[in-house]
Parts: sequence; structure tokens; C-alpha cells
Amino acid sequence: MPAWAMRVEFHGAARGVTGSCHLIECGGKQVLIDCGLYQGGRELDEENREGFGFDPAGIDFVLLTHAHLDHCGRLPLLVQRGFRGEIVTTAASRELLRLMLLDAAHLHEDEALRRARHTDRRGAAAPPLYTIVDALHTLDFVSLTAHYGVPLRLAPGITATFLDAGHILGSASILLELAEAGVRRRVLFSGDLGNVGRPLLRVVDLPPSVDAVVMESTYGDRLHKPIASSVEELYQAIGAAFERGGNVVIPSFALERAQELLFCLRAGAESGRLPGTLQVFLDSPMAISATGIFVRYPECYQPAARELFREGRDPFGLPGLHLTRETSESVALNRITGGAIIIAGSGMCTGGRVRHHLRHNLARHNCAVIFVGFAGRGTLARSIIDGAKSVTLFGEEIPVRARIHTINGFSAHADQAELLRWHAATGAARTFLVHGEPQVMQGLGSRLAATAVEMPLLHQRYAL
Repeated sequence: MPAWAMRVEFHGAARGVTGSCHLIECGGKQVLIDCGLYQGGRELDEENREGFGFDPAGIDFVLLTHAHLDHCGRLPLLVQRGFRGEIVTTAASRELLRLMLLDAAHLHEDEALRRARHTDRRGAAAPPLYTIVDALHTLDFVSLTAHYGVPLRLAPGITATFLDAGHILGSASILLELAEAGVRRRVLFSGDLGNVGRPLLRVVDLPPSVDAVVMESTYGDRLHKPIASSVEELYQAIGAAFERGGNVVIPSFALERAQELLFCLRAGAESGRLPGTLQVFLDSPMAISATGIFVRYPECYQPAARELFREGRDPFGLPGLHLTRETSESVALNRITGGAIIIAGSGMCTGGRVRHHLRHNLARHNCAVIFVGFAGRGTLARSIIDGAKSVTLFGEEIPVRARIHTINGFSAHADQAELLRWHAATGAARTFLVHGEPQVMQGLGSRLAATAVEMPLLHQRYAL
């Protein structure tokens, strides 16, 4: 096989849920689809520092499906190690990418300082994974903006078309049309596919027919609750906690989930399903900034949400909403004993301000903790969801006495039925399952008909 033969390689999210990173080689060019962080716990820091499995200097293009860190969070490392090509993504993803990378760099720098303070004098603390300067330098390489449905000719024999994936603002599936030595292949990368029926974003674009598909499988073993019943369940959990005189803590991802929650809380207050004088605290500087970006792209929304914009109404605004950017404002929330809804990151409770709110509310019988997103293995969120009687926060053992609710209808990922429906439209003869836990992939793969299913190992390559 010549060094430049058409092939696909898998350098992340291989039999795992995070770290998305896939490489296409065609006609002597190398195209990377995503370059994401491994997430789920502090022990993954070392894994993120390891080599990519390829030479970053040899990459010509990075095509970014969306701005979640498990898809974009290693881009500064790629640049550190020699990448000098072009990063291509949608306009909304470009804005969100800046927000995500700068926030991640800030957290890496803070973590490095914390380690340095606690390191034995005989050893040196590890430096930050990357710095704010690294993140800013990385943004200089975002040079091309993709528009949904408009083909981009990257090089002779390589054309990319971004399709709306309906996952988060700006998210995309990416079709690559490849030609080399008389051989033509159409390869589709799903990125993360959205959950049909959610109230905010447009639905997923119907995929075209292709030769091969690289498909996420995060929720490939289950069906989501309908969004309407999930919203009703949210309202009931909030109402019950307020009747008990407690607070509601909602661990939330800053992108999409926080905005969708605000959208539903506003609707609940306006319809009378929730008190009209809700006290809601969006305690996440990144979620606050992301919400400002969301307001700039009303064309990405469902018709009902677009209509609110047309009427001059803010779909994320409600009278009792408080945006708590400053740390002092966040700390002050610990003095509130009841009647508050606190939305804070991170969604998996692996860091961020939500851990402080759990420390002050988790042990109280009258409070509620509502999980509305995916919780990976080894995370604090998964431990609580799985029924832990106590958890350790900031060196203190905290009993779990609050009511715990898990509402999976808010998931931003397609469920099994939606994945199967999307895949059937592709007609793909070959399917590579990524971005899922092994047993989930196996279950989904067994339901895929008329296609050869592969579950790649890390750094495995396949000829196309």
C-alpha cells in the first residue's frame, strides 16, 4: 500500500465515549475529523498528553464537527506539536470553539497551579496541558467557514460538505467525497447526532447515500423518553422540591443543555406549570457567554423558537433569572436554603461550580439533584446516579440524602431508534462505530442490517 493510499484511521473515541479523532488519507493529503479531549476524570490527563498516533505536522486540514471539548479540546496540543494546516468549521462552531478552548486553557492553568502547590519538593509538577496563549494561537488556524449543504473543495480529489447534525448549535455531520487513482469513495462522519423532537434546534439533516459511515453510538442501546414527558418530569421534580422547602441543583453542560433548560423553564413559568416568580441562577460563566452566542443564530432553531425572536422576545429569558459570573456571587448561593434552581457545570460533576452546590445541598432531604445529560463511567455524576450512599467532595464525605432524578429525554444525542433511522438512509456498505462504550456498540451493531460493522481499536487503520 503506497504511503498516501486512501484510508481511514481511528485515533480517539475508539471503543470509548470521548476523545474523538479520525484521520483520512487521500491523494497525499491528510484530513483530520475532530481532535477531542478524553474526558471523565483527572486520571485521563496523562492520556491526553500522549502522542496522537500520527505526526501533527503532516495534517493538512482539521474538519471540526462541533465545539464540545471531546471533539475539539486537543486542538491546542495539535498546534503545539507542529500542525500548521487549516481548521474548517461552521460560523457558530467557530464562536463556540473560542469560548471552549479559552475556558479549558484557564482550567488547565489553574489545575497546574494547584498541583504545583501540592507537589513534593523532590519532584516537579506537570505543566498545564496547554495555556491561554496556546488556545489563542490555535484560533489563528480557523481559516475556513463551512455552510450547511455547500461543498468545499479542500484539495484535488477531496471535497467536504457539512450537514446539520442537530446536536448543538453549529454541529455538523461531514460528507467527504474522495477520489484517488480512479477510485471514488463517499465517506460520512456523523459527528454527534441530535435527539429528534427537542424544542430548540432544527432536526438532523437527512444523510445522503455513501460507501462508508463513521457513526457515533453513545446511546445506541436505549430509547429516550419523549421530550414532552421529560419536560413534565422536570416540572414535577422542581415543584416537589419547592414543596419540601428545598433547592434544585441541575448539573449541566454549558453548551446546548443550559440553554435548553432556560427555554423550558421560561415556557413553564409562562404556562403556569412552574411559579411565575422562579429564582433561577445560571451559575456558569461559560454557559452565560454561550447563551449570548446562541442568540446570534436564530436561523438554527425550530420554527416555534424562531417565532419568539421575530416577536422580539428572548427565548432564554425569564423574570427571575440571575446570571452569576463572579465567584463571590456563586459562593453567596450557598446561603440560599430553599426555592432556588441552580444550573451549574460541569454536567458530569467532574469539576466546576456544581461540586460546591452539591456539597451544600446533597445531604439535605428536602433538596433535589436533577441529571439531564450523559454521565460517563468513573464520574461523580455516574456514582450519584448509580445510587451511591455518600460521595467525597473537597476531602469531605457527603451523605446523599437529596432526591436524585435522572431525566434522559433531554439528551442531545440520538437514541437507538434515531441512530438506526439515520444509518438506514446512508445505505452504507461499511460502518465504523465510534464514540460509545463497547457493549453499547455491540448491541447497536447487531441491529444494523446490510452493512459490514467494524468497532475500531485505537490507532487502527482501514483501507478505503
